[in-house]
Amino acid sequence: MSPVAFAAETTVVAGVAKKRKGRVAAALTFTDMAKKVLFVCVENSNRSQMSQAFAKMLGGDSVKAYSAGSKPAGRINQKAIVAMKELGYDLKSHRPKSLDQIEEYAPFDAVVTMGCGDACPWMPAKKFIDWDIPDPREMNEEDFNKVRDLIKEKVAGLLKSL
Repeated sequence: MSPVAFAAETTVVAGVAKKRKGRVAAALTFTDMAKKVLFVCVENSNRSQMSQAFAKMLGGDSVKAYSAGSKPAGRINQKAIVAMKELGYDLKSHRPKSLDQIEEYAPFDAVVTMGCGDACPWMPAKKFIDWDIPDPREMNEEDFNKVRDLIKEKVAGLLKSL
């Protein structure tokens, strides 16, 4: 059934499809249609956190973004918090997560790895991508922001490709 025909036949209210003209359609929500993306790096304190933030900023309701680390740090890097705040995103509420904590959200439309190499175990996904992005942890503010901006460009391209 085409999206137009679906709209003509069914009204979706709070995720429950109502019967119209003798037809019943499956329950749908906007989050069911959203693409799911997982960003993975080693510590989940810089690159993957910023990637998740950009996916949320650029993708809105059309994407469900997650991030995790193969060896999560205890907290988000303060430099990442400052760099994202400059662009209007507050990373202070984020916490590094392990891949085990994210596994329940699989399968993903895409899993993007950033420098975790063999430490990144397989996760169910339609597409696997490895971005060669340097770890900005020890970089000065200017270089850190260059990495942040590179991540933004890559996330924008990824979202267009999904």
